[in-house]
Amino acid sequence: MIDQVIAAALTLSVPLVLAALGGAVHRQAGVVNIGLEGQMLVGALLGALVSGATRSWELGVLAGAGAGGAVGWLMSVTITRLRANEIIAGLGFNTVVLGVIGYWLRASQDVSGTLQVEGLERLPTWVVPGVADVPVLGALVSGKSPLFWLAVVLVGACAWTLDGTRWGLRVRAVGASPVASASLGLRTRGLQDSAGTVAGVLAGLGGASLSLGAVGLFNENMTAGRGFVAMAAFYFGRARPLPTALACLLFGTFDAIQARLQIGGGYSASLIQTLPYVAVVVVLALTGVRSSRRRARAAA
Repeated sequence: MIDQVIAAALTLSVPLVLAALGGAVHRQAGVVNIGLEGQMLVGALLGALVSGATRSWELGVLAGAGAGGAVGWLMSVTITRLRANEIIAGLGFNTVVLGVIGYWLRASQDVSGTLQVEGLERLPTWVVPGVADVPVLGALVSGKSPLFWLAVVLVGACAWTLDGTRWGLRVRAVGASPVASASLGLRTRGLQDSAGTVAGVLAGLGGASLSLGAVGLFNENMTAGRGFVAMAAFYFGRARPLPTALACLLFGTFDAIQARLQIGGGYSASLIQTLPYVAVVVVLALTGVRSSRRRARAAA
């Protein structure tokens, strides 16, 4: 049972980690990305459609990433160039994306909610020989999709990019003080837009991992608030890649536990399904308390 929970927790954490890393990068640039939910949903849809049309999961993943990046760039431009409020813009993009996709499903595909894409090729799983049957270790490293390993690599890659590259240092400088950065000649809006595009690409990858993963279909509500959970994760992790990924793993573990409790029976499914979101509320409350204490110490 422990192996099953570990394996499920890691799998369920993948879309959260990918989206949250994108949100963390955008946050480092000084923008709170509320639109991760919509960017994930677009990535899930385009990933499923392109995978079905080409019968290639690789092209599906690339399409999902590209679609998410396009929406992320458009939302960032709306904020940086048109001076839209980042919260209103993010919520607006989420609502528009959900509405447009729902309309397209009903008007073009004659379906409501779930779209079965003919020819869709799901993500493969890589079994590590000699390890798959080892307790705990097998659940940790074997039977994972390519996007799982990509997420693992991206945690380190994002940390290195933000701390060790010129682009990352400039993004962090813009996030710390846009006025000071502009006075030094940095293209603040361009850096924020590039960070927003990166955030959209990563969120699109997270969406593609949903539609091309174990389910192998698209549902207009398949993100189920994961974009907001990812936002809570990078907020909890203070936009640092590793703490953000660990927060996602925590949420994924609660999600795996609630799924296991549903299978075991004896509990109200509606009540058990709230478990990961209760964890989000608790984490946000603890984060708020931690921030308040930090500000109090700084003021003392």
